[in-house]
Amino acid sequence: MLHYLIQTVENSMGTAILIALLLMTAYRDGNTPRGHSRAPLAAGIGAGVSLVLSWLIHTTVWINREFWNIGILSVAITAGLVFIALSFGAFHRRAPRAHGAALDASLSLLLAVLLVYSLPTLLLYPTEFPLAGESVFSTDFLFKTVGYSGGLLIALLAASALFRTRNGISAGLLRALLTACLAINITDQFSTIVQFLLARRIIPMSKGVFEFVKLTVNYDHWFLYLILIITLPLPFLLWAINVRPRGSWENPAQHRKLKSAARRIRRCSALILACYVLSVISLTAVKAYDEREVTLSPAEPMNIEGSRITVPTDNIDDGHLHRFAYISSEGIEVRFIVIKKNESAWGVGLDACDICGATGYYERDDEVICKLCDVVMNKATIGFKGGCNPVPLAYEIAGGNMVVQIQDLENEQKRFK
Repeated sequence: MLHYLIQTVENSMGTAILIALLLMTAYRDGNTPRGHSRAPLAAGIGAGVSLVLSWLIHTTVWINREFWNIGILSVAITAGLVFIALSFGAFHRRAPRAHGAALDASLSLLLAVLLVYSLPTLLLYPTEFPLAGESVFSTDFLFKTVGYSGGLLIALLAASALFRTRNGISAGLLRALLTACLAINITDQFSTIVQFLLARRIIPMSKGVFEFVKLTVNYDHWFLYLILIITLPLPFLLWAINVRPRGSWENPAQHRKLKSAARRIRRCSALILACYVLSVISLTAVKAYDEREVTLSPAEPMNIEGSRITVPTDNIDDGHLHRFAYISSEGIEVRFIVIKKNESAWGVGLDACDICGATGYYERDDEVICKLCDVVMNKATIGFKGGCNPVPLAYEIAGGNMVVQIQDLENEQKRFK
């Protein structure tokens, strides 16, 4: 649950704030778009393309995500730079009508590509929820859905509250905030493109490029933090200037209307601040808790009898995870786990998998969890190949003991080096 809450906040909050600021600019002068703004249409097209793209990525191999993302990011960077230039009045005096049309076109295009780049990742998260053979009505699926929905809710509430304050701030302040956030986002997008070009060896490696990529990769989360920091003064400012109704009134009805507008902006300001606090908590304290180091339970006693290992079934029939360790002929600790799945079936496997290696498994709330990727194992599938399941280990039940052949463990020692 926490994993998807964190992932969703990380991948949606920055984009949600940018989209809110763009829509605030488009709707700046009232409840309808300025002139004939194409921003609402662009947002709808972007969302529609994202839905189709998500479906194609999930059901086909037609879409190469790397190349697709590089193309979208290139368009986003170009549209962002053009919008910044136009928003500061470039070419306005020479051709004001053409300037307005170009400004609206760049804003609309930027809005669409931001959605097309960000939404597919968010829309595809639920496809990762169910494990092999697991029902969508399982507790694990429910928890993941709650975490995912919570992350989306934080981002959507923040964007909605920001948008509703559009007439409470000056056009100059809005332009400054949007420009700063776009500059940060463009830097992040440019870093992603450079990483791709370096990985594909399309551009040569140099010391300057390497240092830039290293810095942006190591501090990638700071792009979102900077957007939050830049826009953080906004709710405080809006609250301060709306403590009392602004403007004049000629009768009590107009006074009540002004008081209602000020109260609405104060509530939106409080909601923005609350969403920001929840985002920071999710990305710091909650993330630290979710990624805390898990200590594997110690190995339990077992009997080595010639070429085999025996464990009394009475010691392992409680339905909990039991770990055992054998020191191989090369001095390598080879671990294996045992869990009784039901009255007649056992799950026996190495304390390692083909995907995550020998990081091991642990038990949490009566569930078996992979230590590296935090995936919950379906107990019914432990002992079978596939996914993040433990590598199956042959065994037999004889004379009230579980018997494992030492040679089978010797053959697998390379996994634990």
